[in-house]
Amino acid sequence: MQVKILKQDKDSIDIEMDSLTIAEILRVYLNKENVKLAAWRREHPSKNPVLHVEAENPKAVIKKAINALKKDLDKYVKEFKEAK
Repeated sequence: MQVKILKQDKDSIDIEMDSLTIAEILRVYLNKENVKLAAWRREHPSKNPVLHVEAENPKAVIKKAINALKKDLDKYVKEFKEAK
């Protein structure tokens, strides 16, 4: 997956991603982290989505959300393997 930081300052960050699915999943997990704002936009269906995050330390909050997502995915994989 390719990620490109378009704009970054103290309280916000804009990240261009090549996957709308990942942008949406991260938005959901970021909103669980009680950020000020987590949303994605896409200028046109042929363009990549841009995830916008507003928080006190946006990079740290994104890392925390990714770690929570990884933990949940590992749990689901384990449950799926046990169900076989």
